[in-house]
Amino acid sequence: MRWDDFRRSDNVDDVRGEGGGGGFRFPGGGGGVGIGGLIVVGLISWALGVDPRLILAGLETIQGGGSGYEQQERPQGQKRELSPGDQREGEFVRAVLAQTEDVWRDLFKQSGQQYKDPRLTLFSGQVRSACGRGVSAMGPFYCPGDQRVYLDTEFFEELARKFKAPGEFARAYVIAHEVGHHVQNQLGIMDKANGLRERARSEEEANAISVRIELQADCFAGVWAYWAQKKFNILEQGDVEGALTAATQIGDDTLQRRSGGDVVPDSFTHGSSAQRVKWFRTGLQGGDPKQCNTFAGRL
Repeated sequence: MRWDDFRRSDNVDDVRGEGGGGGFRFPGGGGGVGIGGLIVVGLISWALGVDPRLILAGLETIQGGGSGYEQQERPQGQKRELSPGDQREGEFVRAVLAQTEDVWRDLFKQSGQQYKDPRLTLFSGQVRSACGRGVSAMGPFYCPGDQRVYLDTEFFEELARKFKAPGEFARAYVIAHEVGHHVQNQLGIMDKANGLRERARSEEEANAISVRIELQADCFAGVWAYWAQKKFNILEQGDVEGALTAATQIGDDTLQRRSGGDVVPDSFTHGSSAQRVKWFRTGLQGGDPKQCNTFAGRL
């Protein structure tokens, strides 16, 4: 993926190395923790979540609607210097976020609206958000309460190693998906969908609404990719295949099989591998957000 010569977003807060590390990690990520239950949850719903309360419910009390981003408190003198690799990952995230800003600003303007950029927080280990505590085992997430994307860049290594989805475009797809949730929030889709979910008559019905939210964010990620390629010529050989591999590997059915359990469609919250690939392709092929209406008809 080509990105080195593109502008960087100013909407990134990098608090990696400023404390909060050493908390919850993927197995083998350094400093393993005896919380297998949370790790399984993290793998099955690694992210792309609308609200971390869906993942942490029952593990700790989450207070929604907080005042916004809250930096993790750290002991005096324990700031870790970022490695050259860490710094390059930060530059990559800034470049991708800048591209999403340019694309969505233009698309909103075309429809007579104004896009408000989200902020993105890079953290290590754990972080506090307006949606509660976020941990790296959850994967990236978007919090509508403070309109921020949260990302521990060590997840990128897990994406390549555990999910067999290497490559920078696969990483960009993850960021673009989370920004897709911000687009939903801006358009009022998230509030309406959450209202439907709250009125759902069963857990299965609520899960089905969550799936439609997540698949639309996949489609919006595809829309970004379409226009980023058209405007900036970002794609290199193998990039699209890498993103499709990522979409396949994080389907609920694939993750449930990997965790050793049965595939239970009623428990899906993000969609099957085939559905995730389909909706990312829908956005990628036409670049039309109107084609991303996952709330109409069959998925």
